Amino acid sequence: MKHAPVLLIKFISCIIAFAIGLALFFDATIVDIVSFSLFVTIVSYMLGDRIILPRVGNTATAMVDFLLTYMSVWIFGSILLDNYMQIAWGSILSAIVVTVAEVFVHRYLLTGISNRRTSEKQGVAFNRTLAYEFAEEQDIPDKHKPKSKD
Repeated sequence: MKHAPVLLIKFISCIIAFAIGLALFFDATIVDIVSFSLFVTIVSYMLGDRIILPRVGNTATAMVDFLLTYMSVWIFGSILLDNYMQIAWGSILSAIVVTVAEVFVHRYLLTGISNRRTSEKQGVAFNRTLAYEFAEEQDIPDKHKPKSKD
């Protein structure tokens, strides 16, 4: 599975989300929007998609992505931008748009993960006709029984 298409989709969805969330409430520049998008894309991909998604699934990873986007816009927005209350609405709107896009990215990644696991399992094959071989011994010596001398 290639990483570039996933990163590109995440980056474009972040640019759209931050353009809506930040440009609607602030006079955010394109540099602000691209820097927020780049940060959230990289951290979300490394933390959410590579670590959390394969272990716990789509729902928990979507929640992590929502919180990551919300907190990053809230923290960095309060540093870079002016109004504190507008940051709340911009971060909520941005986080919702990013989370909706992430659901589709997670589905794509989960199908890739399940396809990879299926192909790995298919690679380990054995001959089932030889899997169970039983042998019968005709004369089984008993350890506890004394040997008779005939």
